[in-house]
Amino acid sequence: MRPHGLPESASHPVVTPLSPSVVYASETPDALDDQYEGRVHGYTYSREGHPNADVVARRLDDMEGATGGVVTGSGMAAVSSVLLGLLSAGDHVIGGDQLYGRSLRLMKEDLPRLGIATTLANPADVAAVRAAIRPETKLILVETVSNPTLAVADVAGLAALCKEQGILLAVDNTFTTPRAFRPFDHGADIVIHSVTKLLAGHSDVMLGYVVAKEAALNDRMRIFSVTTGMTPSPFDCWLAERGMLSFDLRFDRAEATAARLADHLATLPGVKRVIYPTREDHPDHARAKALLQGRGCNMVSFELDGGREVANAFTRGAEGLSFAPTLGDVGTTLSHPASSSHRALSETERAGLGLNEGFFRVSVGLEDPDTLCGIFEQAVRSATS
Repeated sequence: MRPHGLPESASHPVVTPLSPSVVYASETPDALDDQYEGRVHGYTYSREGHPNADVVARRLDDMEGATGGVVTGSGMAAVSSVLLGLLSAGDHVIGGDQLYGRSLRLMKEDLPRLGIATTLANPADVAAVRAAIRPETKLILVETVSNPTLAVADVAGLAALCKEQGILLAVDNTFTTPRAFRPFDHGADIVIHSVTKLLAGHSDVMLGYVVAKEAALNDRMRIFSVTTGMTPSPFDCWLAERGMLSFDLRFDRAEATAARLADHLATLPGVKRVIYPTREDHPDHARAKALLQGRGCNMVSFELDGGREVANAFTRGAEGLSFAPTLGDVGTTLSHPASSSHRALSETERAGLGLNEGFFRVSVGLEDPDTLCGIFEQAVRSATS
């Protein structure tokens, strides 16, 4: 039965309709069986799926060259769907040693509590990852370009190792996005995104996405995410689709400005180091050039010569920029890992990753490049005077 008062129309909307309904009615028990058993496509209860999530999932599938992806309520929900949806007590997982802070916490604290052993290793060193493999190792999780140190993983080498050992390779592709890199083309088994970031792009959406090459793995991750309530909001999916329509243009503009900003920062007195994949002084420059084919990302990291006092002075001097622990917005944002994403690590642990008090991560937005470089120049001058 059609909802009362819903008008008939010979035309269709240009914009995807927002579908906030929590429940969907079926005609008969037989019709419901047909949906649950896969003979027809339909919706029942929005925690198990809804039209707006499917629209976003299919767009992301097309971008990554995949089918059957799952949209989740956040990027960490996508990571959790992989680690908790595919692993069991007694299994072992290897993670990159420079993962996002919450991914590191999940690896170091939550998985061991549930009986899943973990080891962290340098994803740029295949020999080190090989040495960490155990008979019970089931999966390796890395980021294409790490957060926030912008280290570049040896995805091709890890993919070959995983194929040899019968291990799954999961790649978090949030920083590079499918615009710069498609992990499936380089041997990955699973791709993860925080859609919250560049893909949606306006700091008003909280979503994640995960997809595997194998349909059976997608089914397991989907069942886990549905069971644990990781289903995304229809409204967030609707907003994300809007953002994705301009994604290519936004990424290309921000990427070009990021490369220019990195070069400009490197000329400023008081800037100790600058990290950007296409710069020749990047520690992984050769790998980045081969893997990303000259592409970069919208992220720039740099370190000021000084401690917390200098960091505070820099953020106060960066007028017009938001000091906020996010990335991928249309506006440039500053993040200070020591006080945000990696604050749970000890000072010694942060120092081991190079995350000193003067270290900042920049998510470059769509501002005029000249204006942006001027803002950073003034902020650095304020911090180091």
